[in-house]
Amino acid sequence: MTPRKSAKTTAAPVEREHGLHLLRSMVRIRRFEDKCAELYTATKIRGFLHLYDGEEAVAVGVLEALTADDAVVATYREHGHALVRGVAAGAILAEMYGRQEGCSRGRGGSMHLFDARTRFYGGNAIVGGGLPLAVGLALADTMQQKRRVTCCFFGDGAVAEGEFHESLNLAALWRLPVLFVCENNLYAMGTALRYAQAATDLAARAASYGMAAAAVDGMDVLAVEAAAHQAAAAIRAGEGPQFLECRTYRFRAHSMYDAELYRTRAEVEQWKQRCPIASFTERLRGAGLVSDGDLEAIEAEVAREINEAVAFAEAGSLEPVEDLTRFVYSERRLP
Repeated sequence: MTPRKSAKTTAAPVEREHGLHLLRSMVRIRRFEDKCAELYTATKIRGFLHLYDGEEAVAVGVLEALTADDAVVATYREHGHALVRGVAAGAILAEMYGRQEGCSRGRGGSMHLFDARTRFYGGNAIVGGGLPLAVGLALADTMQQKRRVTCCFFGDGAVAEGEFHESLNLAALWRLPVLFVCENNLYAMGTALRYAQAATDLAARAASYGMAAAAVDGMDVLAVEAAAHQAAAAIRAGEGPQFLECRTYRFRAHSMYDAELYRTRAEVEQWKQRCPIASFTERLRGAGLVSDGDLEAIEAEVAREINEAVAFAEAGSLEPVEDLTRFVYSERRLP
């Protein structure tokens, strides 16, 4: 098998309903993150908070290629992945409020979203921590002869971790059904990729393990979707793990605690000119597929959902103190 170094996919012309679906999904993420920033500033949300503004096309495009049976493993910047995967906005926000109605019963917060119903396995606070978990999930599926894909998201900073190399090596060695998705936003916290990595072509590094690897414009939702469909199809055909490097950019600081002294305002503004939502909206406009009324309807629908999510979180309850040690051990009896 000859690894591919760059995506050879051509995004097909988008149909109106699908285009509106993709746009709505990206707007949901952006507005949800805006609300999270507002609530954090109001001290309604505590702890660390990592927002996804600017990277929406990656989560939306990649998850279009998955089925409900597939598994998703994400990073601590995972609100967008969870929303698109089907985790309720109210359950996500309640989790950030520390309420037991949250998707992790309020025990995990922003960085540890989890939902078994949608096969969404984190939310992992450790850089690169989701990689071996994804390999384990894929190995279990292989041993049980289940034809499913495990999709693992991680950032460019994870490429420097030992888990990255160990996980890619084992996945390639055992031909496991893993879709590795590197969200390369050029900065590992405050360290620019060019200062930390001697070789900045991350897809080429993945290809060195003998798996197919492609780099794609992570600001273009249709390009991401096309590349993800191609990779997922190859996995389902038994071709082993696939790697996508989605070259993107986060518009906000690394976290709400970040003083952001490592990049210039001009650089951020330059990248904002390539906003995945704005550029896709103009693309749909140019094709005559979206109207001002459509855009207003999307914004209104998303606003209602977020307002309901806030109300749900606000009405949530704290877990009883007597349950503090619950779940230290499994409550499920072994057969």
